[in-house]
Amino acid sequence: MPPASISSSDLPIVSSVAPLADGTAAWLVDIWGVIHNGVRPYGDACAACARYREGGGFVVLVSNSPRPRDSVLAQLDGIGVPRSTFDAIVTSGDVARTLLGAYEGQAVLHIGPERDLGVFAGVDIARVAPEEADAIVCTGLYNDEHETPDDYTDILSSCLKRRLPMICANPDIEVERGGRMIYCAGAIARVYEAAGGEVAYAGKPYLPIYDLTLRTLEGLRPGSSDKDRLLAIGDGVATDIAGAAAAGLRSVFVASGVHVKGGLDAEAIDALFPAGSPRPIAAMAKLAW
Repeated sequence: MPPASISSSDLPIVSSVAPLADGTAAWLVDIWGVIHNGVRPYGDACAACARYREGGGFVVLVSNSPRPRDSVLAQLDGIGVPRSTFDAIVTSGDVARTLLGAYEGQAVLHIGPERDLGVFAGVDIARVAPEEADAIVCTGLYNDEHETPDDYTDILSSCLKRRLPMICANPDIEVERGGRMIYCAGAIARVYEAAGGEVAYAGKPYLPIYDLTLRTLEGLRPGSSDKDRLLAIGDGVATDIAGAAAAGLRSVFVASGVHVKGGLDAEAIDALFPAGSPRPIAAMAKLAW
């Protein structure tokens, strides 16, 4: 077993996930920040997942992407993530599509880029202007390369006056894309909620995405969804780690630019996971076997 450093809170920082894999049946692995950075795959992470699968374990990629799994699969292929990395994909977009069922035959305001339109595929919902909408579906920012939540003050104020409920198809606040931080749908949803708006969140840390993941595992092999034999791996403190804890799962924290700017050490660990907060069983600078 590789050496591990211990923070003052006794949470180990390890360089290899291999010892943590013992006795597990499946990993629930976050995608963005763990498997790739939005531009290129992380080779060590992909290799670790492939190695685990070779030993009989399942890897389900669990993402807060607002797109359905088929769209995410195409994105992974385009980035160059090997298919040997995973067995299945579950996304926040998959869960959002179930929430959209409540608005069949109605109209919604879509806040987000055109590339996310797959979430509406096959659903009888019209996309309209704010003054005609029955609800809001937020999948992201219209232009996340240049906009911030401040650019949405007027449109959110208009929606709030009409008390429009919002479906947030990606609870993430920020993600790292090619070394830059960009805002996600969660940042818009938090502003709307803080102003008094009603928001239903589709992905991590909320339980519906974990329920769908467990059903997906059962489809791969009956009995593989035993929570005592699952390990969640992610870089989001408020999403991956808190969500795993809420779902009754052990987790491993992987450092990324979202939370760790100056390197992973005991001081960073203690700041991220103070006493009383949801905690992983270990932390890693990157996912590696």
